[in-house]
Parts: sequence; structure tokens; C-alpha cells
Amino acid sequence: MSVRGKAMSLVASLVVSLVVTLASFHLAEAATPLPTVSPTPQDIRRAGQDVTLPDQVRLAVSDATDPAALDLLRQTLRQHGVRVARHAPLTVHLGPATRPDVARALGDTTVPDHAEGSALRVTKGAIAIGGTDAAGQYYGVQTFRQLFVRRQRVAGAAVSDYPAMPLRGAIEGFYGSPWTHAERLDQLAFYGEVKANTYIYAPKDDPFHRDRWREPYPADKLAELDELVDEATAHHVRFTYALSPGVSICYSSAEDRAALTAKLQAMYDLGARAFSIPLDDISYTRWNCAADQTTYGAPGRAAAGRAQVELLNDVQRNFVATHAGTYPLQMVPTEYGDLTDTAYKQVLRATLDPAVLVMWTGTDVVPPSITVAQAEAASTLFGRKIFVWDNYPVNDYGQAAGRLLLAPYDHREPGLSDHVAGIVANPMNQAAASKVAEFTMADFSWHDRAYDRDRSWREAASYLAGGDRRGTQALLDFFDLNHLAPTFGPQPWQPQAPALNAEIAAFWPHYEAGEPDDLRAHVRRLNAAPAVIRATVDDQGFLDDAANWLRATELWTGAMSRGLDVLSAVRADDAEAAAAARDRMDALEGQARQIRSVPGENRVEGVVQIGDGVIDVFLDRVRAAHDAYLGLPPLVNVSQGKAASQVSDWSTDYVAARSVDGDLFNFSTTSGGEPQPWWQVDLGAPVAVETVEVHNRVDCCAERVADYYVLVSNDPFPATLAEALAAPGVVSHHETGQAGRPTTIDLPATGRYVRVWLATTTPTELNMSEVRVLGRG
Repeated sequence: MSVRGKAMSLVASLVVSLVVTLASFHLAEAATPLPTVSPTPQDIRRAGQDVTLPDQVRLAVSDATDPAALDLLRQTLRQHGVRVARHAPLTVHLGPATRPDVARALGDTTVPDHAEGSALRVTKGAIAIGGTDAAGQYYGVQTFRQLFVRRQRVAGAAVSDYPAMPLRGAIEGFYGSPWTHAERLDQLAFYGEVKANTYIYAPKDDPFHRDRWREPYPADKLAELDELVDEATAHHVRFTYALSPGVSICYSSAEDRAALTAKLQAMYDLGARAFSIPLDDISYTRWNCAADQTTYGAPGRAAAGRAQVELLNDVQRNFVATHAGTYPLQMVPTEYGDLTDTAYKQVLRATLDPAVLVMWTGTDVVPPSITVAQAEAASTLFGRKIFVWDNYPVNDYGQAAGRLLLAPYDHREPGLSDHVAGIVANPMNQAAASKVAEFTMADFSWHDRAYDRDRSWREAASYLAGGDRRGTQALLDFFDLNHLAPTFGPQPWQPQAPALNAEIAAFWPHYEAGEPDDLRAHVRRLNAAPAVIRATVDDQGFLDDAANWLRATELWTGAMSRGLDVLSAVRADDAEAAAAARDRMDALEGQARQIRSVPGENRVEGVVQIGDGVIDVFLDRVRAAHDAYLGLPPLVNVSQGKAASQVSDWSTDYVAARSVDGDLFNFSTTSGGEPQPWWQVDLGAPVAVETVEVHNRVDCCAERVADYYVLVSNDPFPATLAEALAAPGVVSHHETGQAGRPTTIDLPATGRYVRVWLATTTPTELNMSEVRVLGRG
């Protein structure tokens, strides 16, 4: 072969090799997993290789293109360095899926036959985003926004999507400090991003919503509501205005009905098209006016049902149905959280207008789960598909005092979408921190059958961290320490710190066997998480909401680190180092227990809880190991289950024994008729007491337990506080401030009786949730 022939052969070989390499590259790229899209689409698949967008693209739109979707598309392209021009090498088609150019560019991508549906296709030739309606276009762009893999590079994908549930979002329905106007505006934009379409304005402590419902809003408040309606509309969120008149309405009064209608009309004039009449947390054992007794009979379940139905039917038929563009009226029944058939539910089932949506919280106010069978039963009870008001992650009740609830949405059964009209979360007083649960709930309500709690939780963390990997992991670690989800009972429906708890459970066998472990590395990462979160999360609202919990995390995990130092020193037989590490551990824990929730933010405030039941238990076990090294008997709670008494009982529901039963969410209460009331526990025999923990109530009345004495004696106490303080053999400690949760009192003494005695000479109740006496066994 000539030299020229050899050269040509070499070139041909190189060309073939290049073609094969490029083909292999494209095949590999086509097989690359697509970016995670949240909420999870109904169908998403590869449509070819990724597409690198040119510097300029052309937009094909029409009068039927949704303005909000178009604005979002322009913003998304601009963020990725792409400009819009009249003439460009690539066209992005946006509009109704039936528009001819959109339909052609979608090719064989399925267009769902469903409200709020969208179809999306990204190929080298064109990009098409089509909606079955305006909201579908907007949601299609929200999906497109998540397909970017690099600055100007978009995954080649075909997406067919629609929501499984018609209504998805949040109800601002908690007690305590309502969200600020800025927080509400931020929430509405967030709902648009996660494809939630419902916001219900129902803050219990807005006086014009509930207590002063008849009064028109002041001009400045009305202006804020006007802006909220506009902002909701801009993000395809249905602003639902709720008015809660049940605390004082006279159902039979024409004047009251006119006042209610006038309030709704004012909101309609601002652009609101969805309305709700919540009748929750009121009594049906009394009327608010004598006329209702004449009209509906003696107060009771059936009578309350008749009065409420008459009001609701009037609003639905004579206001909602006569105003253009409105959605069916929503209501919250007085019996909103059970599956018991009653005369009240029977009246609603038989006579409430079929158009009215009924909200239901599950089998309890905060249900541990919601199943398909329960939803079916609730629908049968109310005679229509129910609309779920889910009291998660709300934290306005005693069991949630001092907590951020950051676990993902869980224990709601796939398939609920077939049986409910939708789900709305009742969030926390901390609006931005509520985004974690809201994000995952939006994922569930969009596509409940494909919901993966862990994937969704990670995506919520990634969302807050702006995709930063270190920030995402730090948030997940922080979320784990705030994972506990309480109910109104003593047992939570989601456990605290499951990841850390598993690490600790694995640690102890290794430690006791003298083997190495990696718990220290995990604790080091937890301790660094707050600093990483502050550096990577741009949402200042979230950082503000979480500030006290982030600081408490540093202290609690710092105490854990010092606890590991104690164990290392014990293993090395270094008594001096072990003692020093324990002192530091105790000091850090003491600092952590001083951090409280923000005053005035929650109805029920308390000490910030971080990894409780996990970290504190670990530290107690460290102390026990150190005590054993020092030859000391273990320190135990010697009061639980022992005989308790008090000067008097408020009732048989609040006896003294309630404060030594191990349950922090019930309490003992004296009658309130005595000055200087007391409570005591009989330990049964003299015990070497070291500390006494006084746990105050968190639901109310905490101010009562202030200026009190804790006393220890071998003998029964004298009749008066003054005599007891002067008696030989009585050891006492005086606390002038309000008892905490807990207040821990060092009181080294040997005694059989321990008494808590208020110093006030004004007759008052003494109530405490628990008293723990810690002594050597």
C-alpha cells in the first residue's frame, strides 16, 4: 500500500473510532439517570441525550400562554445564562398542549387528561411545555426548572404529569403568633415551587378571623390581604379565606348572617374565590343566644348540626353559588377528629349541601396514621369525599413545646388520593421551618403511590441548601435531631433521632468489648452541622426560625463529645481526665437546657428539645459508667410509682400520683383553696437523694409554680411551711423563679419524704407534671 493509501486508511480508522466513541458517549449519556424532580412526576423518562442550550433561544407563545408560566420560564432561562431572542437556533414552545406547534414538539409524549396536567419534552430539535390548563403550563415550567444538570445543560426527558389530589397545600390554622405578612408572601411563592395549589387563611389568633369576626378589617390589614390574594394568584395558589364565627354567632340571627356575608364579600372584592367556615374548637352544649334555643331546640349534637347546616347551606347557595368564579364552600365540623357516628354527623350527612367540602383531621386531632379504610369510613360518615386537615407539623400544643418538627411526612397510606379531595398541612408557628414537612407533604399529595419519605426528605434538605451537598447532609443531620412527632398522648407517632439512636445502639457493644467505633466521627459531624447550615442555607427565615435549635445542637453534641472523652479516659484509667471531661459535659448540658423557644412565638413555650430521649439518655449512661468506675451505686429515679399526696385534690383526674407516673404530659393539681399548698412523695425508706427535678406544666398555668421550696426529711413534715423550715433534720432549697421543664435542684440529703411547697400566702393551685427524685440505689 502506498504512503497515501496508508494515510487515508489511518484517517478512516480514526473517523470510525471517533464515530464509535461519540455513539458510545451518547448511549451512555442517554442511560444516565435523570435529575430528581419534586414532586415525583406520574411519568418521567429519557427522550434522548442531554441538550446544551445555546446562548439565545426563541420562545413560541400565544395569547393562551399562562403569564405566570411565561415569567417563570424567562426567569429560569436567565438564571442559566440563556437569553430570549426573536431568532435563535432553538425554540421553546410554551402554551396549551393542544396548540399545534406545542403538540408537534411534544411528539409521542402523553398529554394527561387531567386538571393541572402537563406534558414536557426536551430534545435537541425543540423544547415543548404544554398544559391541560394554565396551572398545568406553570407546573410544566416548574418541572423544566429542575431538569437542568449544569448551567446551560438540560436533561433530555419526556414528562407526563398531573396531581393525584385536587387540593394540596397548607392551612394557617394554628394557635399562637400568626405568621407575618412577609412570611405569608414567602410561603405562597414556595407553594408554587412545590406545586401546592391551596392556602387557607385561618390563623386562630387573628382577632378578625375568630373573636371579632363580625368587624370589618382595618384598611392596612385589608391591603395586606389584597396583596396576599394577588401573590397567591401569581403562583397558581388558591387563596382560601376562612371565617370562624362559632365562638359567638347567633345562628338564627339575620344580622349575624349579614355580617358574615359582608366579610366574605369584602374578600371576594379583593379577588378571593374560595371560602371556608371552620366550626372547630367550639361547644355544642350551649347556645350563644336565646333565639337559637327557640329555633333549634335545647343545645346538643343534633341541634348544633341543624343550626350549622342552615348557616352553611345559606352561604353555599346564596353567596358562593351566586358569585362568579367561586369554588365550593369548605367547612370544618365541630366533630372533626374521629370515626364515631353521632346525631351531629347524621344531620350533616343528611342535610348539608352536597357541594360543601368537609374537613377532617383523621382519627384524632394529631393522628398517628391515616389509612385508606379510615378515609373511606370518614367519607361515609359525612356523605362525601373528605378534605384532610392534617395537624402536622403544627406545634401549638403541650407535647410539642420547645420543638421544631422536621421529620418527613409519613404514615399516610398510598391510595388516599382515591378517597380524599386533598390534604393540607397545618404548619408550625415557624413558617420557614415548616417547609420541610410542607415539601414532603406536597410530594405525597401530588403522587401518593410513588412517595418515598427518605427521597423526599433528602430533596427537601437539598432545596433549602440550594443543592449544596455538605449543606444537604448537615440539614439531614439536624432534621434527625428534630425528628420526633408527638401526638396528644405520651407516645409520638415518629421517633426521635432514629439515625443517631442507631449509631449509639451500635456503639455500646463495641465500647464494652474494648473495640474501636466510629460514633465520635458521627458526633463530630453533628457538632459541625449548625455552622455548615448557616453557611449554605440562603433562606434567612429558616435560619431565624432554627437559630435556638442550631445553638442547642452545638451544645448537646458538644456534651456528647465530652461524654466520649469521659469513656476514653475511663478506659485509659485516667481518673483526672475523666472527671474533667465529665465536668465539661455537665456544663454543656446545663447550658443546652437553658435555651428556650422564642418568647411570644408559640402558644406553648418551653426548653428547646434536641435529640431528647436519645442524647440525654446517652449522657446518663456515660455518667453511670463513670460512677461505676468510681465505685458509686447507680443514680436512679427513686420517686416514680411511689405513694404521693397533696394538701387537696382539684379532682380525681389530677391526683398527686400523676406527678410520679413517668408521664410528662399529665399533671397533679391541688384545689386552689389553700395558701401555701404542698405536694409530696413518700419514698418508702430513707434514700441518699442527690437532685430533684421539678417539671412544670407546658399547656398553661406555669407561672403558678414559682417562689417554692423543695424539702427532704426522714420524718413526716410539720403542718406549716415555717415549722418545716425550722425543723431539725429537714434539708430545704428555695427557688424564687418559675419552675422549668425541668428545674434541676442539687439537694444532697438523706430522707424518706420529699415535698414541694409554694411560699405564696394567696390561695392558689399547685400543679406539676412530674417530680423526679434522683438518688443512689
